Amino acid sequence: MDPVIVVGAGPVGLTLSLALGAQGVPAVLLDEGSGAEEPRPARTVVLREDTADLMGRLGCRELDRVGLRWTGWRSMRRKQSVREMPLSGGRPDEESEPLPGLLPSPLHLPQHELSTALRAAVDKEPLVRLVPMSRIDTLEQDRDGITVHTREPGSTWWRGSYLVGCDGARSTVRKLLDIRFPGRTAVERHAVAALRAELPWPGEAVLHRQPPWRTGGEEVSARPLPNGVWRLDWLLPPRGELVTPEAVISRIRDTLAGWCGETPAYELLDTGVHTLHHRLARRWRKQRAFLAGDAAHLLGALGTQGLDEGIRDAENLAWKLAHAWHHGPAEQLLDSYQAERRAAVAARLRAADQSLPILRGGGGLRTLVPGAARGHDTLLADGHLGRGALGAPPSYSHSPLAPPHAEAHTVVGTPPGAPVADVTVTAPDGTTARLRERLGQGHPLVILVAPGTGVWDRRHWQTAGVMPRLTDAVAALPGTTELLVTESYPGASAHTVLLVRPDGHLVAAFGGVRPAELFTAAQAALGGAPRGGRERAEAEDEESEGRESGGEKGSRARVHAEGTAGHR
Repeated sequence: MDPVIVVGAGPVGLTLSLALGAQGVPAVLLDEGSGAEEPRPARTVVLREDTADLMGRLGCRELDRVGLRWTGWRSMRRKQSVREMPLSGGRPDEESEPLPGLLPSPLHLPQHELSTALRAAVDKEPLVRLVPMSRIDTLEQDRDGITVHTREPGSTWWRGSYLVGCDGARSTVRKLLDIRFPGRTAVERHAVAALRAELPWPGEAVLHRQPPWRTGGEEVSARPLPNGVWRLDWLLPPRGELVTPEAVISRIRDTLAGWCGETPAYELLDTGVHTLHHRLARRWRKQRAFLAGDAAHLLGALGTQGLDEGIRDAENLAWKLAHAWHHGPAEQLLDSYQAERRAAVAARLRAADQSLPILRGGGGLRTLVPGAARGHDTLLADGHLGRGALGAPPSYSHSPLAPPHAEAHTVVGTPPGAPVADVTVTAPDGTTARLRERLGQGHPLVILVAPGTGVWDRRHWQTAGVMPRLTDAVAALPGTTELLVTESYPGASAHTVLLVRPDGHLVAAFGGVRPAELFTAAQAALGGAPRGGRERAEAEDEESEGRESGGEKGSRARVHAEGTAGHR
């Protein structure tokens, strides 16, 4: 079968290609440029806990060495400190455990360092072919695949099974597909500087609203990077202010003096002006072609992170394309990419658009928030720290892949559709890992909550209690499913069974082993199953009900339970 064509070798295209390769799908990555990464210290990215973990699974495990996890978050207004919030990611050495009960710390790093790490991982992935100097100018689709042409200097026709446009805000793929990209221009403007200096809050991210010095404007933030480097952002008026080099230097000196008492010695590394737009493509799928990242959406006001959402696009789409590539057409599964991701980004954009009049003094909704200052600081902290409507990871509770409600469903600490908690899990072969480390392999996970498995000999719990019957139920599921066990899960009682999607979102939780209901949920989560699979599962249910638990079932236990769907 033809590879998946990924257009655009920015962080989103690189992530998608690696995620496809990890799931056994070949990809051709067409890079418009030469592949050289220009260092721009003032162009940085913030990765939330889930997206930073995904980078690690894809082979970029050294990002903590080029980025920094903040030790805390500090909000200031005029001359007063409004809030000081410690974060769990701040730790003096790699051996220390994060403190419990604290918010996870984002990972802040230069974007060129992220791209460099991703490119290095792509170089090691045999299923990904990166082709530089390849700008497409033609796109044609038919029933069996998709064809694109790249113009000179590397004029070539490429044939793929699917295509994903990750080629940025001015996406050629989006234009060739004739998809509209409505929205708002210049929602926010920021003057940006990267400099090396000593500030009073080492390791902390700072948001200062209405600073008392002349050039402070309405808002200035300072976010630390390794080696004493800081990124400073000044919110600019929507229109009318020309940001000259002299004006940036004046802002830097006034800001450092305002925070330190006098302007300390500093080394200016980079400056720029960052203009934020809010746009959302009308469609994210057109037959065999998809959009992801900035080609599908632009956001970033109030601390929201457009790159974070682009990486989530890649993770969501990769396992669905992999399933279709390995097992044949799965239209409902592929359609769910647009249904889930477009709705999640649209909700983020609505939250930002509703908050902007409140936070930027535009009247209207601002009057609905009593005690403006503290409530406003909470909204801004949410966007920067990955909480609430402005920042929390998405939940796909209304996904077309959600199974119908059943009496066997039970309530746990994670709502259906939300990302699962990162608990420690054990496979039947005795290996242990964090749950997030088992994601991204293209198959769902079934997790049994079984207190005591951490201390029992696995030879005993494999053949005891509900485990043998659950093993049979997992073996009957459509496709390939991994069976895991955990000592505990938030809000779950003993013998609760969790069904988790390949991208880590909860499908459903069951009160005990319920083979038929588990099959129905797994079938829904995969957008349908090969014909005859349910009948086989029900037959196995009846057979397992009539046998006693024992060695016969225990011998069946395995990490991967092969189901009814074959590879193409």
